[in-house]
Amino acid sequence: MTSATTSARIPAVARRPKVGLVAGGLGAYWPQFPDLLPQLERSAARVAERMGDFDAEVIDVGFISDAEEGAAAAAKLRAADCDLIVGFLTTYMTATMLVPIAQRSGAPVLLINLQPTEAMDHATFDTGQWLAYCGACPLPEMANAFERCGIDFRSVSGYLEDERAWARIGRWIKAAGVRAALRNGRHGLMGHLYPGMYDVSTDLTMVTGNLGGHVEVLEFDDLRVRVEKVSDADVEAKLAETRKVFELDETVVSEDLAWAAKVSVGLDRLAADFDLDSLAYYHRGLDGETHERLGAGMILGASLLTARGIPAAGEYELRTSLAMLIADRLGAGGSFTELQALNFRDAVVEMGHDGPGHLAISDSRPLLRGLGVYHGKRGWGVSVEFEVKHGPVTAVGLGQSRDGRYRLIASEGTVVAGPRLKIGNTTSRVDFGRDPGEWCDDWSASGIGHHWALATGHVLPELRAIADLTGLELREVPSSGQG
Repeated sequence: MTSATTSARIPAVARRPKVGLVAGGLGAYWPQFPDLLPQLERSAARVAERMGDFDAEVIDVGFISDAEEGAAAAAKLRAADCDLIVGFLTTYMTATMLVPIAQRSGAPVLLINLQPTEAMDHATFDTGQWLAYCGACPLPEMANAFERCGIDFRSVSGYLEDERAWARIGRWIKAAGVRAALRNGRHGLMGHLYPGMYDVSTDLTMVTGNLGGHVEVLEFDDLRVRVEKVSDADVEAKLAETRKVFELDETVVSEDLAWAAKVSVGLDRLAADFDLDSLAYYHRGLDGETHERLGAGMILGASLLTARGIPAAGEYELRTSLAMLIADRLGAGGSFTELQALNFRDAVVEMGHDGPGHLAISDSRPLLRGLGVYHGKRGWGVSVEFEVKHGPVTAVGLGQSRDGRYRLIASEGTVVAGPRLKIGNTTSRVDFGRDPGEWCDDWSASGIGHHWALATGHVLPELRAIADLTGLELREVPSSGQG
């Protein structure tokens, strides 16, 4: 274990977002309408129960009835170090009850207005029963107060068992999880820049400045010393895992496969020793020496790391490994991708990459193919070949502007069947519902750079929520199916 690790840190791959929950209403109502508070507390308990269904740790600080209780709740939520605060407006409440929570919690706040049912029973309701449906009343007040206090505002309105509303709430919780993964993540950067790739070059300070987290600068010697300690038994175990996961093409040379397995074990130990949540790497090497062989032997291990939630990207592509992390935490995979060709006959964009891929989103059992040469790179060995699952996908990347600011860039399409090259690449045919050339021009003009993540599903709504919570700009490159 290196000094780089921290003893109590939960890695981003295992960390659930902490979601604070506070419900409230105007205390002046309770003596006037004795049945109201018990009803609202039952609604609050149901919200807490539903929140527990999401993959999040819910910190419920209870029900507040006035500004003093709001201030006390703010202190509890700040101490809990939440990633998102959910304020449940059960009935009318004053802005002074929630503004301190939003100001002091250190986390973004989502306000939810979920009335008991779809509509009131107008013929039988009295004032007290109406007030249980009055959560919408304070929402404009909160929005105005938040605006004047310089607090970002977001809300979800619906009713208690409204699945559309809960889908939107879940989207914000997912976005909070991504924000937490970025803010708490440890991102490995190993080797050196692929010569000449200006777009890939990344200012490490701006990773922390834009997203939070830590960049751990690694050398290939950090991998070398771990690979040298890998035993024959370790290699055999990794080979058994490999044969279980992959189909092996007849072109695979046994010595190359064994070397890739040995490097894979070393990569596992590197990720554990440095407590990594993502990894970007590249090393050129020379004349078959050890570092060249390490660089060439990365593809198997990097793909296996990516499949288990530690995205690994080649060509020193740190921003793309971060985009892959975003996609992975959305449950959308996120495979290392670049443009390969435009197919004007079939109106598709062919994209993918040689090197690591996200095995969990392969349309079929991934293939290991033996290559005598890696195009544009030194070395030889085994490479991963597959296509992303057929159906809706989203291309997701991180661009960087002249002033150093990061931006999310995304476009929705559909992976469709058809002929693909069989050259050890993760090639997918993506239909964006428009002329491939026009889409390519718009995508390139977005500032995307050389690489990005190809994620399963149409996740633009989730990316919009992530952009809101992180303060990143989101550029959406249009397609016919954009949501």
